[in-house]
Amino acid sequence: MFTPKYPTPDTAPAPVPTAPQTSAPAPVVPAAPAPAPVAPAAPVRPTVQLTPGSALALAAGGGAVVLVVGAVLVSMLLAVAITAVSVALVAVVLKSLLKDLNNQR
Repeated sequence: MFTPKYPTPDTAPAPVPTAPQTSAPAPVVPAAPAPAPVAPAAPVRPTVQLTPGSALALAAGGGAVVLVVGAVLVSMLLAVAITAVSVALVAVVLKSLLKDLNNQR
């Protein structure tokens, strides 16, 4: 199934014999001026027509994407906020412990 299928060797075109080259210089022929370039025509693209059902599905899909991305961003923000509160609480406890340690001396 996944093995390549090679064409039979006789389908290749026969090589064209080339004429032997001579050492005589070719006569100089003045070259004609090149034609002016023509701007390519704009490619024809098919227009996309949305039916009411496909427009509704597109809007629902976009809304779902917005909700999922929003939930991920809010959860990341919540994780950062919880970490910041925890670090601040640890700092207050350490400061209190160091203050009590200095007062006992």
